[in-house]
This record gives sequence, structure tokens and C-alpha cells, in this order.
Amino acid sequence: MNSIRPCILSSSVALTRTLRAPPSTRLDFIRIASLSRTASTYNKVSDVIKTDHRELEDYYDKMMRATDDDTKTRWQNQFCWELARHSIAEELVVYPAMEKNLGVTGKDQAEKDRAQHQTLKEHLKTFQNLETTDPSFEPTIKALMADLSQHIKEEEGSDLPELEKALTADDSAGLAKSFERTKMFVPSRSHPSAPNRPPFETLAGLLAAPMDKIGDLFRKFPKNKD
Repeated sequence: MNSIRPCILSSSVALTRTLRAPPSTRLDFIRIASLSRTASTYNKVSDVIKTDHRELEDYYDKMMRATDDDTKTRWQNQFCWELARHSIAEELVVYPAMEKNLGVTGKDQAEKDRAQHQTLKEHLKTFQNLETTDPSFEPTIKALMADLSQHIKEEEGSDLPELEKALTADDSAGLAKSFERTKMFVPSRSHPSAPNRPPFETLAGLLAAPMDKIGDLFRKFPKNKD
């Protein structure tokens, strides 16, 4: 046990130094993007979920408005990166909270949301590997966004408000923090064949995330998000 502890501490220090490094590379940009909102305080878990939703809508709009393939590819990668992480974090943090706090209704909502996520993941798996010049690029992302928009409407219209009613203020704020932290360590690409509930999803994520993050080194992302 004593021989393991220095390795753990060393890894922790290395990770901390890496996350604090200046955004001088594409990977640093990705890491800083994932941490930028973690530093702020969310009073409710629904707030952080809705922030993600608005960002995904913004990334989609910028991708569709892009006038050159390079810019379109950058926003494609940003969109895929965010949706993959958002979906898994919801499955690991938010849906178990629904099941715990809302009884039978929560279990039904969580199962419905997981089924919708599975469809989104399958679309995303196809889309994340498409070139912008592929004739199926726009039809695929438009179909994905139609499904995502319906999912967002249901989450924000009923699922999240019902969850908030069942939570204390402290519990909701705690879930918001847990959600943001979870996003830092989950896969950043779609893996629809992986389990969609803990603990097996956690294990699959720990195995897939390092390879996804290595791949992110070689992908183009927006130089800024404005």
C-alpha cells in the first residue's frame, strides 16, 4: 500500500500541473474549456444542464453557418466533444438522482432519457467520423439535432423541474458540482455500444476516455468560442 501511494500522489500532482498549464496547445484549449465553468458556482443542477444545452445549440448554429470546411470541422469536433461528455455525465450523475428522489416516476423518466441518449449516441457515432464534404454530413447532423432538441425540450420542460422540487438547495448544488467534475474524466467521443448506467458505464468510461483524449490532440477545435 505504501508503495502505491507515492504513485497516486505523483499522478495527482502531474494532473494538477497539466490542468493549470497555459492554453498553448489544442489539448490545453480543450482542458481549459472543460474547467472554465467548473470554477464558477451553480446553485442548481438544472442550471448547469441548461448551460450545456445552450452551448450545444450555439455550436450547432456556428457549424451550420461556417463558410469553409476548416471552420466547419472545428465546430463539428467541438459539438461532438461536448455532447459526448454531457450525455455520459447525465447518465452517471443526473439520472441516478432522478431514480433515487422521484420513485417510480423518476425511474420511468431516467429510462426514457437513457433511450433517447442511445439514439443520440448512435447518430453521433456516425456524425463524428464524417468529413464535412460528405453528402450525408448535413442530413446526419440535422437529424441528430432534431432528436437532441426534442430531448432538451422534455428535460427542461418536465424532468429537471420535477427533480429540482425533490432536492434540497444543497443537494442540487452538490449535483451540479458532481456533474461538472464528471465531465472532466469521461470519454469525449460517442461509444454507443458501451453500458449506459453505473457502475459498468463508469468502468467503460475510464477505459475509453484516455484514447479519446489522445485523439483530441490531433483534432481541430475552434481557436476561440466567440
